[in-house]
Amino acid sequence: MNSNNDPNHSPLRDVAQNPEATARYLADVQRVLLDIGKNLETLALETRVHLRGTNVEGDRWYHARLRAMPVEKALGQVLRNLNNLTEGLEKSAYKRRAHDEAVVNTAKDRKEKELEKQRKKNPPALQAAPNLPEQGARSENSGYGVPASIYDLGKRESA
Repeated sequence: MNSNNDPNHSPLRDVAQNPEATARYLADVQRVLLDIGKNLETLALETRVHLRGTNVEGDRWYHARLRAMPVEKALGQVLRNLNNLTEGLEKSAYKRRAHDEAVVNTAKDRKEKELEKQRKKNPPALQAAPNLPEQGARSENSGYGVPASIYDLGKRESA
């Protein structure tokens, strides 16, 4: 595609142009972030244990916990943001693929709309009515003597 000698060449430009390459790249980034997330979860747990175990003379039983809460909350927020980030990466990979499918389908949809518009402007010619039997020979089921609904049956039995 682009030569490597081009000063404006970006390797991510090629990735962005291909939905499969974009999905692979985002999956790699997500994998790295999930590994970092595991390390952060371990860090948060170890930090919690250490901070809650740190007591100062004269503390009541809950003072260490109260001092640890802001740190625990900050680490928890980082973990939540990381989880949201990985979910966003997955969602963006799906949306990238859906975008390419929409682009492919757009031309087909436009052609169908144009054909429908042409059909509305120029309706097809009506066909001639089918040949009816001679008027002298009327059939018994011409439609006029037959009940129109089940409520018109009267004392007749239904089929």
